[in-house]
Amino acid sequence: MARPARHPDDTQVELFLDMIAAERGAGENTLAAYRRDLTDFGEYLVTKRRTVAAANTDDIRGYLQSLSKRSFAAASVARRLSAIRQLYRFLYAEGQRGDDPAAIIEGPKRGRALPKVLGVKDVDRLLATARAAIGNGRTNGERLRAARLNALLELVYATGLRVSELVSLPVSAAERNARMLIVRGKGGKERLVPLNDAAKTAMTEYRALLTDRGATDDDTAKPKPAGKVVNAKWLFPSFGDSGHLTRQHFARELKALASGAKLRAEQVSPHVLRHAFASHLLHNGADLRIVQTLLGHADISTTQIYTHVLEERLKSLVRDLHPLGEG
Repeated sequence: MARPARHPDDTQVELFLDMIAAERGAGENTLAAYRRDLTDFGEYLVTKRRTVAAANTDDIRGYLQSLSKRSFAAASVARRLSAIRQLYRFLYAEGQRGDDPAAIIEGPKRGRALPKVLGVKDVDRLLATARAAIGNGRTNGERLRAARLNALLELVYATGLRVSELVSLPVSAAERNARMLIVRGKGGKERLVPLNDAAKTAMTEYRALLTDRGATDDDTAKPKPAGKVVNAKWLFPSFGDSGHLTRQHFARELKALASGAKLRAEQVSPHVLRHAFASHLLHNGADLRIVQTLLGHADISTTQIYTHVLEERLKSLVRDLHPLGEG
């Protein structure tokens, strides 16, 4: 829930935050980001002896210029402007303003960076290194951690899950006959994602080792009686506050694995593997709308960062199949 308001601008901002929480299912991190951006805007207006309720288009332009003087990147300025636009659209729709001062303001021009993508051979090297580590483990704990990393890697590449969705999978995801995952994504929206045999096998092997050891695979965990798995709600349990493995822990282990596979650590992350999932599907003929659904993107424009893959595939088709193509 939104925090108690302290002055009129707080009241309007908190009403807006309550709306996006209730109607759009915005989570705590999203709400915190909006609050931070709009608070900064309000503090700027105070220095100009203005308020959110009374601000005009020139005031908003002045704020955006102040961000540039503070060396904000174009992407950050665009994000602040997006929050301001949404706030004023809300105030206008609610009858608290008779106009929308942000409606005619254009955002900064910025190119959209292409996602970092691993090639199929690089992903194969990661997977092979992860599988080999299971057999190379000298202790039960080492084998268990290697099996967990292998399961995480197989899952993220097979499904394209966000890392937050991956580490918080319920233990039911590892059911023997499961062919699909039910994933709760951003805004609490659920989607179905198919599982391949490699991911199912990796989960099964990991769960078998976890049950045999009878504990989580935390480095600091004390051994528990065999057959009793703590935090059994989660597929990847942990003794931490969340009850499951953290995103940061998975990212660290993935960097170490990349080094072992002779790849640059900065080249590999959970998000890069999500990009690899999408790009490799598109390269092999998948429809952009299908990839949008699998990734859980609410808007097709988000998925369109992968259009460079489609362009390359179309060029290849024309080159290989057109009668006058390059031979």
